[in-house]
Amino acid sequence: MNYSIIDFISLLGAVCLFLYGMKVMSEGLQKVAGDRLRTILGVMTRNRVTGVITGIVITALIQSSSASTVMVVSFVNAGLMSLQQAMAVIFGANVGTTVTTWIISAFSFEVSISDYSILLLAIGVPMLFMKKSGYKSFGEFLIGFCFLFMGLDLISKYVPNLQENPQMLEFVTNYTQLGVGSVLIFFVLGIVLTMVAQSSAATFAITLIMCSQGWISFELGCAIILGGNIGTTITPVLASLSGNLAAKRTAMGHVLFNVLGSLIALCVFHPFVSLVGDITHACNGLNPLDISAAQDAGLADSTLIDPKGGLTSKAQGSIAFGLAMFPTVFNAVNLLIMIWFTKLYVRIVCWIMPAHHKEEEEDFSLKFIGRGMLSASELNITQAQKEIYLYGQRVDRMLKMARELIHTDPADDEFAKTYSRLEKYEEISDRMEIEIGSYLNKVSEGRLSPESKMRISGMLRIISEIESIADSCFNIAKTLSRKNTLNVKFEEPVLKEIDAMFNLVTDAMTNMLGILREMETPDGALVVKAYNKEREINNFRNQLRDANIFNINNKEYDYQEGIFYMDLIGEAEKLGDYMINVVEGVKHQFKTSAAQ
Repeated sequence: MNYSIIDFISLLGAVCLFLYGMKVMSEGLQKVAGDRLRTILGVMTRNRVTGVITGIVITALIQSSSASTVMVVSFVNAGLMSLQQAMAVIFGANVGTTVTTWIISAFSFEVSISDYSILLLAIGVPMLFMKKSGYKSFGEFLIGFCFLFMGLDLISKYVPNLQENPQMLEFVTNYTQLGVGSVLIFFVLGIVLTMVAQSSAATFAITLIMCSQGWISFELGCAIILGGNIGTTITPVLASLSGNLAAKRTAMGHVLFNVLGSLIALCVFHPFVSLVGDITHACNGLNPLDISAAQDAGLADSTLIDPKGGLTSKAQGSIAFGLAMFPTVFNAVNLLIMIWFTKLYVRIVCWIMPAHHKEEEEDFSLKFIGRGMLSASELNITQAQKEIYLYGQRVDRMLKMARELIHTDPADDEFAKTYSRLEKYEEISDRMEIEIGSYLNKVSEGRLSPESKMRISGMLRIISEIESIADSCFNIAKTLSRKNTLNVKFEEPVLKEIDAMFNLVTDAMTNMLGILREMETPDGALVVKAYNKEREINNFRNQLRDANIFNINNKEYDYQEGIFYMDLIGEAEKLGDYMINVVEGVKHQFKTSAAQ
């Protein structure tokens, strides 16, 4: 046997180069279209047809159904789309991923793209040094594209030559003549290969090489690809592990869709493969099943078998076409059948993964972000934005509790309960700031565009200011506690002025939450209103401060009451400052894009 350990290691290196090329190409496209992808998915309608089209387009763009389904899991986790919407996108993603198989098929044998790889690298590498981020990202895409096909070419070079190594042919033959058993063995092999590589495109490339080299028949190649359709679900499942229940249900929906479709196709495998063979014959002029039959029979057809016993370029092209046609027809048929049962899918998934109990209001664990959702850094920004909005809502509850304390009798048990809740909320607020900030720092370590890095900078500022709002709310509670300890009571006119001030602050908080809710596209009117409210709070604070000095001098109330009164007014004014700082943080996210 002439196949050495060096050849085997070279083969592993070629596979690694192929996978790395897929990764770089996918990441480059995600960076080029990152913001647009967020926008497209973020405004997804409830129309399942639109969802399917979106899934097809997104997956075709980034050349990876695993990446697109991870995005969908992330968006469901962030609450940006419902489970039903997500299922439609996933259905489309399964069709969109066939674009990759067609690219590999088209360039594998008819055109040697690796011959032009150096030329493409000469274009792509200089683009990495350009100032504009879009050019850099497109350069990464070109480099990944080159590596992908260079790897594919090297795989073809280093796979064992079966004519020179009959021992390996004999080994493979032991598992190719078992009828239905062979189909099941190679079906399972496809599942395992795709789970290990986490890429159905990699499995397709390996299958293409195996079929073109004569290791296995066209039918068994289709069995591997069918198994890969199940194996590709592992990536979104892993991504959903630390997500919320909706994210886990989305991943389960993806698994159900692929498993049920694959098992049904497996039940009618031979007729289905014959259909694909006929379609390939009509489009390409050759039936790949006839090529496999000619190989098995040892026929010396010069159009199919070359003098050395291998397949001709024309035969290899036909097999490549057929292998690309198989997942296309399978996923298209699966989509056309399953799309009508979207609601049923949702009900089944919810039945399999029921909600055990309703989450309590005071469960402050992060709901929209987690460690397992960092596989697509460009798109994790939306996760953080949703979490920040929830953070703002929780701090808004602290403001409401602080206002309640102002009017709560210190002798009442309710005062102690509300004070304890505020203290608990403040502690959790500190932890949430750290957790969200740590998440954003991890995201920033990924491959991000300058615009996305600017957004992360703005969000870090926002969470710091929201935490300051929480601190200020608890400071109000501590001021009231000290007031009660000294048996100081506010007169009715003072309480009315405090209420008037906190009415302004509450309005500012509501306005701030409106801006956080639409952080991607903040309403200009709300931003202007935020500045007006902040000026109104400042002016009212100045007015009350002057009146306080006058009232103390005229014995309207004593000095000690005036001190606590102005402490509360001062904290209210600080709340206004922190809220306008949050608005500034939202504006900060768009400075880069505005400057370009």
